Amino acid sequence: MSFNKILQFILVVSLLWQLPAVVFAQAFYEGKTITLLQGRDAAGTGVLYAKTVMPFLQKYIPGNPHIVPEFMPGAGGRKAANHIFRTVRPDGLTIGSAGAGVVSLAVLGESGISYDIDKFIYLGSTYSTANPLFITRKEAGLDTIDKLRAFSGLRIGDQSVGFSTYNEGRLFAYLLDLKGPKFVVGYSRAEADLAMLGGEVDARTTLATTVLGRNREWIERNLVNVHAVINVPQGEKHPHFAQVPDLDIFAKSDIERRVITLLRVFRLVGAPFFLPPGTPKDRVEVLREAMRKTFEDPEFHKEYKKLLGDEPTPLMPEAQEEAIKKIPRQPDVIALLKKIVGAGPLPRR
Repeated sequence: MSFNKILQFILVVSLLWQLPAVVFAQAFYEGKTITLLQGRDAAGTGVLYAKTVMPFLQKYIPGNPHIVPEFMPGAGGRKAANHIFRTVRPDGLTIGSAGAGVVSLAVLGESGISYDIDKFIYLGSTYSTANPLFITRKEAGLDTIDKLRAFSGLRIGDQSVGFSTYNEGRLFAYLLDLKGPKFVVGYSRAEADLAMLGGEVDARTTLATTVLGRNREWIERNLVNVHAVINVPQGEKHPHFAQVPDLDIFAKSDIERRVITLLRVFRLVGAPFFLPPGTPKDRVEVLREAMRKTFEDPEFHKEYKKLLGDEPTPLMPEAQEEAIKKIPRQPDVIALLKKIVGAGPLPRR
Protein backbone atom coordinates (compact mmCIF):
# COMPACT_ATOMS: atom_id res chain seq x y z
CA MET A 1 0.00 0.00 0.00
CA SER A 2 1.39 3.41 -0.99
CA PHE A 3 2.12 6.08 1.57
CA ASN A 4 -0.73 8.28 0.20
CA LYS A 5 -3.25 5.43 0.51
CA ILE A 6 -2.09 4.79 4.06
CA LEU A 7 -2.67 8.48 4.87
CA GLN A 8 -6.11 8.33 3.26
CA PHE A 9 -6.99 5.24 5.29
CA ILE A 10 -5.83 6.89 8.53
CA LEU A 11 -7.85 10.01 7.70
CA VAL A 12 -11.03 8.01 7.06
CA VAL A 13 -10.61 6.05 10.29
CA SER A 14 -9.95 9.28 12.17
CA LEU A 15 -13.09 10.90 10.79
CA LEU A 16 -15.20 7.87 11.61
CA TRP A 17 -13.82 7.82 15.13
CA GLN A 18 -14.83 11.43 15.61
CA LEU A 19 -18.43 10.92 14.44
CA PRO A 20 -20.87 11.20 17.32
CA ALA A 21 -22.01 7.89 18.74
CA VAL A 22 -25.60 8.86 17.96
CA VAL A 23 -24.83 8.52 14.23
CA PHE A 24 -24.02 4.86 14.73
CA ALA A 25 -27.18 4.44 16.79
CA GLN A 26 -29.20 5.92 13.95
CA ALA A 27 -27.73 3.39 11.53
CA PHE A 28 -28.39 0.63 14.08
CA TYR A 29 -32.18 0.84 13.71
CA GLU A 30 -32.32 0.31 9.95
CA GLY A 31 -33.98 -3.03 9.21
CA LYS A 32 -34.66 -3.71 12.91
CA THR A 33 -37.92 -4.43 14.73
CA ILE A 34 -38.82 -2.66 17.98
CA THR A 35 -41.21 -4.35 20.38
CA LEU A 36 -43.60 -2.06 22.22
CA LEU A 37 -44.36 -4.17 25.28
CA GLN A 38 -47.51 -2.97 26.99
CA GLY A 39 -48.43 -3.76 30.58
CA ARG A 40 -52.14 -3.99 29.82
CA ASP A 41 -54.63 -6.09 27.88
CA ALA A 42 -55.35 -5.33 24.24
CA ALA A 43 -58.31 -3.06 24.94
CA GLY A 44 -58.83 0.23 26.70
CA THR A 45 -57.56 3.77 26.62
CA GLY A 46 -53.94 2.85 27.29
CA VAL A 47 -53.79 0.91 24.03
CA LEU A 48 -54.95 4.02 22.19
CA TYR A 49 -52.12 6.06 23.74
CA ALA A 50 -49.64 3.59 22.29
CA LYS A 51 -51.48 3.31 19.00
CA THR A 52 -51.27 7.06 18.37
CA VAL A 53 -47.52 7.07 19.00
CA MET A 54 -46.39 4.03 17.00
CA PRO A 55 -46.57 5.29 13.38
CA PHE A 56 -44.95 8.60 14.25
CA LEU A 57 -42.21 6.98 16.31
CA GLN A 58 -41.46 4.72 13.36
CA LYS A 59 -41.36 7.78 11.11
CA TYR A 60 -38.90 9.70 13.28
CA ILE A 61 -36.49 6.93 14.27
CA PRO A 62 -33.72 7.00 11.66
CA GLY A 63 -33.86 3.81 9.64
CA ASN A 64 -37.64 3.55 10.13
CA PRO A 65 -37.66 0.25 12.07
CA HIS A 66 -40.83 -1.79 12.32
CA ILE A 67 -42.67 -1.32 15.63
CA VAL A 68 -44.89 -4.17 16.80
CA PRO A 69 -47.11 -4.20 19.90
CA GLU A 70 -47.09 -6.98 22.46
CA PHE A 71 -49.27 -7.23 25.55
CA MET A 72 -48.37 -8.51 29.00
CA PRO A 73 -51.29 -7.68 31.32
CA GLY A 74 -51.19 -8.51 34.99
CA ALA A 75 -50.91 -7.01 38.47
CA GLY A 76 -51.58 -3.42 37.44
CA GLY A 77 -48.59 -3.35 35.09
CA ARG A 78 -46.16 -4.97 37.55
CA LYS A 79 -45.70 -8.09 35.43
CA ALA A 80 -44.55 -6.17 32.37
CA ALA A 81 -42.42 -3.71 34.37
CA ASN A 82 -40.67 -6.58 36.20
CA HIS A 83 -40.01 -8.30 32.88
CA ILE A 84 -38.55 -5.19 31.27
CA PHE A 85 -36.41 -4.40 34.30
CA ARG A 86 -35.06 -7.91 34.91
CA THR A 87 -35.26 -9.86 31.66
CA VAL A 88 -35.37 -7.65 28.57
CA ARG A 89 -32.06 -7.10 26.84
CA PRO A 90 -31.18 -3.37 27.12
CA ASP A 91 -30.44 -2.89 23.44
CA GLY A 92 -32.99 -0.24 22.57
CA LEU A 93 -35.23 -2.73 20.76
CA THR A 94 -37.84 -3.10 23.51
CA ILE A 95 -39.86 -0.13 24.77
CA GLY A 96 -42.17 -0.50 27.73
CA SER A 97 -45.57 1.15 27.91
CA ALA A 98 -47.75 1.10 31.00
CA GLY A 99 -50.23 3.06 33.05
CA ALA A 100 -49.45 5.35 35.95
CA GLY A 101 -49.98 2.41 38.31
CA VAL A 102 -46.45 1.18 37.57
CA VAL A 103 -45.13 4.30 39.31
CA SER A 104 -47.63 4.45 42.17
CA LEU A 105 -47.21 0.78 43.07
CA ALA A 106 -43.47 1.26 43.44
CA VAL A 107 -43.74 4.42 45.54
CA LEU A 108 -46.26 2.74 47.83
CA GLY A 109 -43.94 -0.25 48.23
CA GLU A 110 -46.50 -2.81 47.17
CA SER A 111 -45.63 -6.50 46.91
CA GLY A 112 -44.52 -8.24 43.75
CA ILE A 113 -42.27 -5.41 42.55
CA SER A 114 -38.73 -6.18 41.43
CA TYR A 115 -38.16 -3.01 39.42
CA ASP A 116 -36.86 0.39 40.44
CA ILE A 117 -38.72 3.36 38.95
CA ASP A 118 -35.68 5.58 39.51
CA LYS A 119 -33.58 3.35 37.23
CA PHE A 120 -35.90 3.08 34.25
CA ILE A 121 -35.08 5.39 31.34
CA TYR A 122 -38.13 7.46 30.43
CA LEU A 123 -39.30 8.48 26.96
CA GLY A 124 -42.30 10.60 27.96
CA SER A 125 -46.08 10.32 27.91
CA THR A 126 -48.82 11.36 25.51
CA TYR A 127 -50.59 13.16 28.35
CA SER A 128 -49.77 14.98 31.55
CA THR A 129 -53.33 15.98 32.45
CA ALA A 130 -56.15 13.68 33.44
CA ASN A 131 -59.61 13.82 34.94
CA PRO A 132 -60.59 10.55 36.68
CA LEU A 133 -64.34 10.44 37.25
CA PHE A 134 -66.38 8.50 39.79
CA ILE A 135 -69.58 7.34 38.09
CA THR A 136 -72.58 5.15 38.87
CA ARG A 137 -75.06 3.58 36.49
CA LYS A 138 -78.20 5.65 36.07
CA GLU A 139 -80.51 2.74 36.90
CA ALA A 140 -79.09 2.60 40.44
CA GLY A 141 -80.90 5.90 41.09
CA LEU A 142 -77.97 7.49 42.93
CA ASP A 143 -78.18 10.93 41.40
CA THR A 144 -76.95 12.94 44.42
CA ILE A 145 -74.06 12.70 46.86
CA ASP A 146 -76.53 12.24 49.74
CA LYS A 147 -78.15 9.25 48.01
CA LEU A 148 -74.72 7.84 47.23
CA ARG A 149 -73.68 8.10 50.88
CA ALA A 150 -76.92 6.56 52.10
CA PHE A 151 -76.56 3.53 49.83
CA SER A 152 -75.00 0.52 51.57
CA GLY A 153 -72.64 -1.94 49.84
CA LEU A 154 -72.03 -0.07 46.59
CA ARG A 155 -70.28 -2.49 44.19
CA ILE A 156 -67.35 -0.79 42.48
CA GLY A 157 -65.81 -2.64 39.53
CA ASP A 158 -62.24 -2.44 38.26
CA GLN A 159 -59.36 -4.38 36.80
CA SER A 160 -57.02 -5.28 39.64
CA VAL A 161 -55.81 -4.16 43.04
CA GLY A 162 -53.13 -1.53 42.45
CA PHE A 163 -54.42 -0.41 39.07
CA SER A 164 -54.57 3.39 38.79
CA THR A 165 -58.38 3.58 38.50
CA TYR A 166 -58.73 1.08 41.35
CA ASN A 167 -56.60 3.33 43.58
CA GLU A 168 -58.61 6.37 42.57
CA GLY A 169 -61.88 4.52 43.10
CA ARG A 170 -60.81 3.62 46.62
CA LEU A 171 -59.90 7.24 47.34
CA PHE A 172 -63.26 8.42 45.98
CA ALA A 173 -65.05 5.91 48.22
CA TYR A 174 -63.01 6.97 51.26
CA LEU A 175 -63.46 10.74 50.88
CA LEU A 176 -67.09 10.52 49.78
CA ASP A 177 -67.83 8.53 52.97
CA LEU A 178 -69.46 5.62 51.17
CA LYS A 179 -71.12 3.05 53.40
CA GLY A 180 -69.51 -0.40 53.19
CA PRO A 181 -68.43 -0.25 49.54
CA LYS A 182 -67.43 -3.52 47.88
CA PHE A 183 -64.62 -3.57 45.33
CA VAL A 184 -65.02 -6.16 42.59
CA VAL A 185 -61.87 -6.73 40.53
CA GLY A 186 -60.71 -9.08 37.79
CA TYR A 187 -62.32 -7.36 34.82
CA SER A 188 -60.69 -6.04 31.70
CA ARG A 189 -61.63 -2.43 31.04
CA ALA A 190 -64.24 -3.40 28.47
CA GLU A 191 -65.66 -6.05 30.83
CA ALA A 192 -65.89 -3.52 33.67
CA ASP A 193 -67.90 -1.19 31.41
CA LEU A 194 -70.32 -3.98 30.51
CA ALA A 195 -70.56 -5.15 34.11
CA MET A 196 -71.61 -1.70 35.26
CA LEU A 197 -74.21 -1.08 32.57
CA GLY A 198 -75.50 -4.63 33.01
CA GLY A 199 -76.01 -4.19 36.76
CA GLU A 200 -73.28 -6.61 37.84
CA VAL A 201 -71.55 -3.68 39.57
CA ASP A 202 -72.93 -0.25 40.43
CA ALA A 203 -69.98 2.07 39.91
CA ARG A 204 -66.49 2.52 38.60
CA THR A 205 -63.76 5.07 38.11
CA THR A 206 -62.78 5.99 34.58
CA LEU A 207 -61.07 8.84 32.77
CA ALA A 208 -62.94 11.66 31.09
CA THR A 209 -61.03 10.86 27.89
CA THR A 210 -62.22 7.25 28.09
CA VAL A 211 -65.84 8.30 28.46
CA LEU A 212 -65.64 10.73 25.57
CA GLY A 213 -63.51 8.51 23.36
CA ARG A 214 -64.88 5.01 23.96
CA ASN A 215 -68.13 5.45 25.87
CA ARG A 216 -69.57 8.71 24.62
CA GLU A 217 -73.07 7.19 24.54
CA TRP A 218 -72.97 7.08 28.35
CA ILE A 219 -73.21 10.86 28.34
CA GLU A 220 -75.30 11.30 25.20
CA ARG A 221 -77.92 8.76 26.34
CA ASN A 222 -77.73 9.78 30.01
CA LEU A 223 -76.74 6.29 31.17
CA VAL A 224 -74.54 7.33 34.12
CA ASN A 225 -74.33 9.79 36.98
CA VAL A 226 -71.00 11.57 37.46
CA HIS A 227 -70.36 12.36 41.12
CA ALA A 228 -66.80 13.67 41.53
CA VAL A 229 -63.54 14.22 39.69
CA ILE A 230 -59.82 14.45 40.43
CA ASN A 231 -58.51 17.21 38.17
CA VAL A 232 -54.87 16.75 37.22
CA PRO A 233 -53.14 19.20 37.53
CA GLN A 234 -55.23 20.73 40.28
CA GLY A 235 -57.69 23.22 38.82
CA GLU A 236 -57.29 21.86 35.26
CA LYS A 237 -60.96 21.17 34.64
CA HIS A 238 -62.18 19.18 31.67
CA PRO A 239 -64.58 21.32 29.62
CA HIS A 240 -67.19 18.52 29.41
CA PHE A 241 -67.14 17.98 33.20
CA ALA A 242 -66.37 21.47 34.50
CA GLN A 243 -69.36 21.44 36.88
CA VAL A 244 -68.44 18.12 38.53
CA PRO A 245 -67.12 18.71 42.09
CA ASP A 246 -63.41 18.17 42.61
CA LEU A 247 -62.56 15.54 45.21
CA ASP A 248 -60.52 18.13 47.16
CA ILE A 249 -63.68 19.69 48.61
CA PHE A 250 -64.44 16.46 50.47
CA ALA A 251 -61.08 16.36 52.33
CA LYS A 252 -61.32 17.10 56.05
CA SER A 253 -57.66 17.37 57.06
CA ASP A 254 -54.24 18.37 55.80
CA ILE A 255 -53.06 14.78 55.49
CA GLU A 256 -56.12 13.89 53.38
CA ARG A 257 -55.31 16.82 51.08
CA ARG A 258 -51.70 15.62 50.83
CA VAL A 259 -52.94 12.12 49.94
CA ILE A 260 -54.94 13.61 47.07
CA THR A 261 -51.83 15.55 46.01
CA LEU A 262 -49.75 12.37 45.94
CA LEU A 263 -52.33 10.52 43.85
CA ARG A 264 -52.53 13.55 41.59
CA VAL A 265 -48.76 13.43 41.03
CA PHE A 266 -49.05 9.75 40.10
CA ARG A 267 -51.39 10.80 37.30
CA LEU A 268 -49.22 13.78 36.35
CA VAL A 269 -46.37 11.50 35.26
CA GLY A 270 -48.78 10.11 32.67
CA ALA A 271 -48.65 6.68 31.07
CA PRO A 272 -44.89 6.16 30.78
CA PHE A 273 -42.96 4.89 27.80
CA PHE A 274 -39.69 3.56 29.18
CA LEU A 275 -36.53 1.57 28.53
CA PRO A 276 -34.67 -0.91 30.73
CA PRO A 277 -31.64 0.31 32.70
CA GLY A 278 -28.37 -0.01 30.81
CA THR A 279 -29.74 0.90 27.38
CA PRO A 280 -26.86 2.57 25.49
CA LYS A 281 -27.00 6.36 25.79
CA ASP A 282 -26.74 6.93 22.05
CA ARG A 283 -29.80 4.76 21.40
CA VAL A 284 -31.64 6.43 24.27
CA GLU A 285 -31.07 9.81 22.67
CA VAL A 286 -32.24 8.58 19.27
CA LEU A 287 -35.49 7.27 20.82
CA ARG A 288 -36.00 10.37 22.97
CA GLU A 289 -35.54 12.66 20.00
CA ALA A 290 -37.99 10.58 17.97
CA MET A 291 -40.51 10.86 20.80
CA ARG A 292 -40.02 14.63 21.03
CA LYS A 293 -40.64 14.97 17.29
CA THR A 294 -43.70 12.74 17.61
CA PHE A 295 -45.22 14.94 20.31
CA GLU A 296 -44.50 18.08 18.29
CA ASP A 297 -46.02 16.76 15.05
CA PRO A 298 -49.41 18.39 14.25
CA GLU A 299 -50.54 15.14 12.60
CA PHE A 300 -49.96 13.29 15.86
CA HIS A 301 -52.23 15.79 17.61
CA LYS A 302 -54.94 15.23 14.99
CA GLU A 303 -54.71 11.44 15.29
CA TYR A 304 -54.77 11.59 19.07
CA LYS A 305 -57.89 13.75 19.09
CA LYS A 306 -59.57 11.47 16.55
CA LEU A 307 -58.94 8.34 18.64
CA LEU A 308 -59.33 9.75 22.14
CA GLY A 309 -61.68 12.68 21.64
CA ASP A 310 -59.32 15.08 23.39
CA GLU A 311 -56.14 17.06 22.84
CA PRO A 312 -52.85 15.45 23.89
CA THR A 313 -50.86 17.13 26.65
CA PRO A 314 -47.44 15.53 26.11
CA LEU A 315 -44.86 15.14 28.83
CA MET A 316 -41.39 15.20 27.33
CA PRO A 317 -38.80 12.58 28.37
CA GLU A 318 -36.67 14.76 30.65
CA ALA A 319 -39.74 16.32 32.27
CA GLN A 320 -41.16 12.89 33.03
CA GLU A 321 -37.88 11.71 34.50
CA GLU A 322 -37.71 14.84 36.69
CA ALA A 323 -41.35 14.48 37.80
CA ILE A 324 -40.74 10.91 38.95
CA LYS A 325 -37.66 11.95 40.90
CA LYS A 326 -39.67 14.65 42.70
CA ILE A 327 -42.67 12.52 43.69
CA PRO A 328 -43.50 13.31 47.36
CA ARG A 329 -42.58 10.34 49.51
CA GLN A 330 -43.48 11.41 53.07
CA PRO A 331 -43.93 8.27 55.19
CA ASP A 332 -47.17 9.35 56.89
CA VAL A 333 -48.87 10.22 53.59
CA ILE A 334 -47.70 6.99 51.96
CA ALA A 335 -48.88 4.97 54.98
CA LEU A 336 -52.40 6.43 54.81
CA LEU A 337 -52.64 6.07 51.04
CA LYS A 338 -51.50 2.43 51.29
CA LYS A 339 -54.35 1.72 53.70
CA ILE A 340 -56.83 3.46 51.43
CA VAL A 341 -55.80 1.68 48.22
CA GLY A 342 -55.24 -1.76 49.70
CA ALA A 343 -57.44 -4.82 49.27
CA GLY A 344 -59.05 -4.74 52.72
CA PRO A 345 -61.77 -2.56 54.24
CA LEU A 346 -61.26 1.19 53.97
CA PRO A 347 -59.77 2.83 57.08
CA ARG A 348 -61.97 4.92 59.33
CA ARG A 349 -61.69 8.68 58.90
